[in-house]
Amino acid sequence: MKNIPTELLRTYVTVVELGGFTQAAELLGRTQPAISLQIKRLETLLGQTLLVRLGQRVEQSHSGKTIYSYAKRILALNDEALTQFMTTAVTGNVHFGVPSEFATTILPKIVRHFSEAYPDISLEVTSALSQELLERQKSREYGNYDLILASHYAPIEGGELIKNDDLVWLSSENHDVHLQDPLPLIVAPDGCRYRERAIEVLNANNRAFRIVYTNSDIGGIEAALNEGLGVTVLTKSTAPEHLRQLRPSDKLPKLGTIDISLISQSQGANKATQYLIDYVKASLS
Repeated sequence: MKNIPTELLRTYVTVVELGGFTQAAELLGRTQPAISLQIKRLETLLGQTLLVRLGQRVEQSHSGKTIYSYAKRILALNDEALTQFMTTAVTGNVHFGVPSEFATTILPKIVRHFSEAYPDISLEVTSALSQELLERQKSREYGNYDLILASHYAPIEGGELIKNDDLVWLSSENHDVHLQDPLPLIVAPDGCRYRERAIEVLNANNRAFRIVYTNSDIGGIEAALNEGLGVTVLTKSTAPEHLRQLRPSDKLPKLGTIDISLISQSQGANKATQYLIDYVKASLS
């Protein structure tokens, strides 16, 4: 007898109740392709089409309505059983260091859902460039980080690879600054991985450029982009939706990919930190 994984049922219920894959992805802290894959897995397991796409909306098939009813009851019993046996709440403090582009895009959703699941765990989040976070950890500046999320090219000692992400060129939807020569760049200060890669590929392709604006804060970079001052580089997963992702047809060189890893304290993570590690891994992978 086959079993239906509860995570597939929970995803299905979320899609139905929110009316779409995009909304469910935002709530669950996952990508839209990951949500679609889970729905496909559930349909394959049951041998039935559960959802019908109608433009931006989805509607349940007859079989979908049937499994939705079962899913609600199964999840209610699952959650009731967990509540019954979770006699000791997880408590503790976690100091979490993250790059600023993650702190303003992906992280808020992760933190919200994590705090709902573990309300007795207190999170202290510090944002900076990945290199700065790692250097601070080595020097014990700003105290010890329990956990760091960092982007990098070379392997990091003690790091656990979470994903390999595409790097993309970004600009304002309302400006064609990428056609200027030299190319105007909006970047973070020296030490930024994205800045390094942008300069590297432009030099390798003999593309003239000039740095027109430097800011360590992602909010400042985004504001400069909106004003049409230049172009910048971010990971695809952290690129704000309202910005324009430039394509090969826009005559900019390929940027390649970058690794995203989690680094915890060498002596081992406490229970609260381990819960956060598991949650971040599930959300970003």
